Amino acid sequence: MTSDPATNDAAAGNAETVTDDAVTDEVLLAVDDGVATITLHRPEVRNAINAGMRTGVRAAIERCEHDPGVAVMILTGTDPAFCAGLDLRELGSRPAEQLDDPDMGTRGSVSPFPDRTKPLIGAINGPAITGGFEFALNCDFLIASERAVFADTHARVGVMPGWGLSVLLADAVGVRRAREVSLSGNFVSAQEALTWGLVNRVVPHDELLPTTTRIAADIAGNDPNGVARMLATYREQEDTQLADGWRIESDGARAFRAEVGFAPDEIEARRASIIHRGRSQL
Repeated sequence: MTSDPATNDAAAGNAETVTDDAVTDEVLLAVDDGVATITLHRPEVRNAINAGMRTGVRAAIERCEHDPGVAVMILTGTDPAFCAGLDLRELGSRPAEQLDDPDMGTRGSVSPFPDRTKPLIGAINGPAITGGFEFALNCDFLIASERAVFADTHARVGVMPGWGLSVLLADAVGVRRAREVSLSGNFVSAQEALTWGLVNRVVPHDELLPTTTRIAADIAGNDPNGVARMLATYREQEDTQLADGWRIESDGARAFRAEVGFAPDEIEARRASIIHRGRSQL
């Protein structure tokens, strides 16, 4: 983390009113009593990540980071999914030279989120798939609905992760389980995720946001500088341990694309089979 925690002077009680806003058409932001809820909002395509969503998520986090009325952030999705991953229609239509997105990263241009000093909790309300799984893994910790499932389908699509999945998943569940998840492309249920330590707790679907908001409020009620410094300490240790992994993943993704190539027609052809297989496992 590069920001000075001392600059984070948000307190839980600073925001007494609720503020709702659309950062982009695909991302909603609501702030209530120091807790900001960022919602991925493309429900018609299960919150698949397009360019507008990537821009909106980054803008929402940066806005919250610089808002003294925000102490904690929550990232969730509009039902029925948390995030189905990259929009393969858009991905398949983009030239290969446009796939690298230097503005998306902070750890060697690979993280989907900007630098921040404030906690970000993932409230996983449904399927978190591939790029959506990476969104979840880049949160500080996760609370899951009973409807949540997780899957890494990079190998099925024929692309490689670039937002830290291979690094953060192995760190969360161990390298052998991470290999199984990534190589098989199989779905991990909410209860499996809890057993493996991927999520902190699983709650009934209707209790997901209330539960996550209560935890966020507990954090927001603490000394903001103390929270920022503690979070920075965890992140600095993580970066020290995982920095080489982030670099290796990023380099590997670029090398894979250079060696194998990128065929939009093939990407689009795989999309339907991946969706069908996923539905059969749910």
